[in-house]
Amino acid sequence: QLVESGGGLVQPGGSLRLSCAASGFTLDVHAIGWFRQAPGKEREGVSCIGSSDGSTHYEDSVKGRFTISRDNAKNTVYLQMNSLKPEDTAVYYCALDRGFGSTCGLAIYEYDYWGQGTQVTVSS
Repeated sequence: QLVESGGGLVQPGGSLRLSCAASGFTLDVHAIGWFRQAPGKEREGVSCIGSSDGSTHYEDSVKGRFTISRDNAKNTVYLQMNSLKPEDTAVYYCALDRGFGSTCGLAIYEYDYWGQGTQVTVSS
């Protein structure tokens, strides 16, 4: 089970840190992705972190603003979001690739397990 938390309402330019906590999985051996879905839009990949080399990837619009990280002791993956914009408003999901020793990508089909999502609203 994956559980996201940390969403909320924030003003433009503000920051939030999302958490993805796992039960039944050891996150450091799986690639983890963060995705988002805005109303009326398709779900899109935002960022991911690989298990084999810890490599990270970011969607172009969030590069330099978002940072993905992993705390193995807490079995949690984080998404630090800075300089938030109204267009970042969406439900954010974390997802897990059940493969072991994998790098990561931002395609939905690469992930097997999904959390329930957490709402992020950026508005003044």
